Amino acid sequence: MYLTRARDITRVGFVSTRFQGTDGVSLETWKWNEVLTELGYETFFFSGKSDWYPDRSMVFEEAFFGTPHVKELHAEIFDKSTRRRGLTAEVGEIKGRIKAALYDFVKRFSIDILIVENAFAIPMHIPLGIALAELVAELEMPTIAHNHDFAWERQRFMTGCAEDYIVRAFPPRLHSVYHVVINSEARRQLAFRCGISSIMIPNVWNFDSEPQAADDYNAGFRAELGVGKDDVLFLQPTRIVARKGIESAIELVARYNALVGNSQKGRLLISHPDLDEGDAYQHRVLDYAKFMKVELIVRPDLIGVDRATRADGGKVYSLWDTYVHSDFVTYPSTYEGFGNAFLEAIFYRKPIMVNRYAIYAQDIEPLGFRTSVIDGYVTDAVVNDVARVLSDPMEERKRVAENYAIGKRYLSYEVLRRRLPTIFMNFGAVS
Repeated sequence: MYLTRARDITRVGFVSTRFQGTDGVSLETWKWNEVLTELGYETFFFSGKSDWYPDRSMVFEEAFFGTPHVKELHAEIFDKSTRRRGLTAEVGEIKGRIKAALYDFVKRFSIDILIVENAFAIPMHIPLGIALAELVAELEMPTIAHNHDFAWERQRFMTGCAEDYIVRAFPPRLHSVYHVVINSEARRQLAFRCGISSIMIPNVWNFDSEPQAADDYNAGFRAELGVGKDDVLFLQPTRIVARKGIESAIELVARYNALVGNSQKGRLLISHPDLDEGDAYQHRVLDYAKFMKVELIVRPDLIGVDRATRADGGKVYSLWDTYVHSDFVTYPSTYEGFGNAFLEAIFYRKPIMVNRYAIYAQDIEPLGFRTSVIDGYVTDAVVNDVARVLSDPMEERKRVAENYAIGKRYLSYEVLRRRLPTIFMNFGAVS
């Protein structure tokens, strides 16, 4: 039992740096929100950037990691080994303003419990993490830290002058905070490095929902991309960041085209334009695609979070439209906390190539999914397997049906329906 002052818990406050777009944290928060609402809780949201529920949200701009002066502060903290005195003061000032806004959020919406979405795990926004830790300690606020990835999992956080900040809040050791992680390795490392116990709740998907289908709206999607009906559209449904291993997707398409004897048959679409970690890797990817003679499609003007209309009257298609009209999904990440895009491909019944990143090998592969697997690099065997699936409709249908059944059994909303009430019991919240 996590001892806090006795209280009925009905109003849940989610906190993150942003609730917007299709990043993994936002997607997984949305799923928790859906299940908690289904279970009868009221949900509210605090962030620095949001397009969710205006009447139930508080947006405080400085809580967004991309706010210019916050971004500059972050760069200085992790680029230098010595912290200037003025920088410490700046962190304190921003922390103070965010903390005041958090107090206002808790009071305005009568929050009973906080769910902190990754802001206690990865130090993308140090003032926000410290503000949250102080608020939780001062209010003895029941809190669930939903941790997606930690500082020790990212090379760029291995240096800098933030050691004391990381010890204080990334993650914090507070008796009213219950930690949830999304993979088994994070659970082991959190215990080993910090002496903090946790439970694992994997990323999930609502397999009871209906997927986006081909319809009149998205009928012209491939044509707008310049992809013919006989071409093969490979989908890389990720952001353009180095750990996504996009070079392997490009190589796969190049070798597939060579195998089938048509250098233009396979095209690669990258769905997410987000450049949270700078644009150097994007330039690397574009140059590599040219070198490999692969047509790489990056169209942020055509693909958004939701369907919309452009300023010129043209259509904006959703991420789900890209799945509907793709033929094969590539997911060659070198590291993932779990793998939202993998679940999306399974849900949309698409064949998939996946790199055996550590969490996939430990937590996902043992469930029995049938995929085209690489171990860090593309091989002839994998290219042949991809070509076989794409040329044999019966084999493709068999694989995707098996994968869908496995996903529904082990990684559906039912996981949340069972485990979230158990977590709330630790605060005396469920009778």
